[in-house]
Amino acid sequence: MALSAGLGMNAQTNELVIQTKKLGAEIQPTMYGLFFEDINYGADGGLYAELVKNRSFEFPQNLMGWKTFGHVTLKDDGPFERNPHYVRLAYPGHDHKRTGLENEGFFGIGVKAGEEYRFSVWARLPEGASSEKIRIEMVKPNTNAERHAFASEELTIDSKEWKKYQVILKPTQTEDKSTLRIFLASKGTIDLEHVSLFPVDTWKGHENGLRKDLAQALYDIKPGVFRFPGGCIVEGTDLNTRYDWKKTVGPVENRPLNENRWHYTFQHRFFPDYYQSYGMGFYEFFLLSEEIGSEPLPVLSCGLACQFQNSDPHAHVAVCDLDSYIQDALDLIEFANGAVTTKWGKVRADMGHPAPFNLKFIGIGNEQWGSEYPERLEPFMKAIRKAHPEIKIIGSSGPDSEGKQFEYLWPEMKRLKADLVDEHFYRPESWFLSQGARYDNYDRKGPKVFAGEYACHGKGKKWNHFNASLLEAAFMTGLERNADIVHMATYAPLFAHVEGWQWRPDMIWFDNLKSVRSVSYYVQQLYAHNKGTNVVPLTMNNKPVTGAEGQKGLFASAVWDKDSQSYIVKVVNTSDEAQPLSLTFAGMKKKEVLSKGVCIKLQSTDPDKDNTLDNPQAIVPVQTEVSAMGNAFDTQIEPKTFAVYKFVKTTK
Repeated sequence: MALSAGLGMNAQTNELVIQTKKLGAEIQPTMYGLFFEDINYGADGGLYAELVKNRSFEFPQNLMGWKTFGHVTLKDDGPFERNPHYVRLAYPGHDHKRTGLENEGFFGIGVKAGEEYRFSVWARLPEGASSEKIRIEMVKPNTNAERHAFASEELTIDSKEWKKYQVILKPTQTEDKSTLRIFLASKGTIDLEHVSLFPVDTWKGHENGLRKDLAQALYDIKPGVFRFPGGCIVEGTDLNTRYDWKKTVGPVENRPLNENRWHYTFQHRFFPDYYQSYGMGFYEFFLLSEEIGSEPLPVLSCGLACQFQNSDPHAHVAVCDLDSYIQDALDLIEFANGAVTTKWGKVRADMGHPAPFNLKFIGIGNEQWGSEYPERLEPFMKAIRKAHPEIKIIGSSGPDSEGKQFEYLWPEMKRLKADLVDEHFYRPESWFLSQGARYDNYDRKGPKVFAGEYACHGKGKKWNHFNASLLEAAFMTGLERNADIVHMATYAPLFAHVEGWQWRPDMIWFDNLKSVRSVSYYVQQLYAHNKGTNVVPLTMNNKPVTGAEGQKGLFASAVWDKDSQSYIVKVVNTSDEAQPLSLTFAGMKKKEVLSKGVCIKLQSTDPDKDNTLDNPQAIVPVQTEVSAMGNAFDTQIEPKTFAVYKFVKTTK
């Protein structure tokens, strides 16, 4: 009777067996990382901390984002070759009239009371003048306040040659939608170019810097790789608007404007004032990669414009005309790694970074398909392999996670001997539930996998919600279990402005002053913080735990971390019922014990809920201490829960 009762209890318990003697594949430092694209106002108006829209008056409608009053004229013979436009402010002819201009920023200009903001401008005087003045204000118009201005400073312009001036503004109140106002404060004439406003307190204090809270969120993930600058913007709607890295380096005042393909991609989310200032360019991307501790992964155009938007073959670069594009790739490697005596290494050094950025990876092409792609990728690979055999090259399997193009491109990537293949999958819950074993049977002799863009899109719920994030966590157990073939994975997209998004769900949302980390963010963070150094086999009833039939909606993986001497087990219960668990660490020596156990859980009783700007801590990981008995740990995992169990191995 006792034996029968014991068997009944064991039948109900899900025993996960972790084979401690069988240390598996090494987990790459790049395993969990970040993908950045300037979509959803992710750069200008987002991570890039510039608060002035159209600061160089180079939008096709030159004064878009600006209002002018008094005597303001637009000129086009300015000091910067690639940004020739500027404005001339002249005395309006009467002491009681005013000349000046206002900038609306990105959905307003967000500033905080007591913080400092650096206003800068390139300016000059006409011949014959000795000095003139402008007054710079932060204002909140259309209010009942006694004064519109809550920050004000004067600036004296004293040179007939173009010169950079700056002054610090200190707002006395916090406003999320203020306006920058500039008055001509004397009776002469002044030319103004590249009007800029940055918080002084940027990420790492850089003057041409990044928004601190958003960069901090990236750092806090501890990403292993940082892919940039996209995404579809790499390709451009046409070749003229592809992302050109060479235009994004050097003095920021002379980086030309680029059209952002996302401003018109979706008619229902149309933003005609969405352009790329290139202020956050490749130097800033490389520097950010270094400062958040990740490997930089730039992706360059292969000469194909966006194939979703261009069916005409003449819209693309012919294979015989790819030389300049290939040279761009070689020059980028020189920019990142070259000695200061090289042409592009000197550009990097002159920007403030004499030491190389130690680039190891490069992507060629984003999401291309058909024979057009491998026939263009091949000459890139030959040239890069010849000049830089140390660089790993990443190709693409197209825009789909399976199907005709996917099945065509993988063999092509093997033929070309790509180092990694970039797979993309924005798919519904059913797909993520069915893909726990996706990589179990991949060819181990071919290229490695870069899961470069993925997110769970709920059916009828294409927005951030807990259940989608939970299923991403479930899917990621399969990435981890197959770390011998999967070397990189990055959720996408990364950022979204709550008023300026084109695509959702997204990992981090923000407005002009606040930001919130979604549940998907915390899933990524939990994996990145607990990635370990080696895979450890984990089975239930001698099978991997992949959510397969009979496994009660459970997904699981396990790793060993040699640095902390810990076993880390990740379990996801996607079902609506609590599940009893028994973690058995098989193969441990008699003197070895498990101690200092912790359990970190991410869970919600509402599958449609997520963190918001008003409630950023609605669903966050909760850590508790737990204790193992010998080489086993018995517990229960609640419905709809992602749990991370971590035990330090010690000796008696």
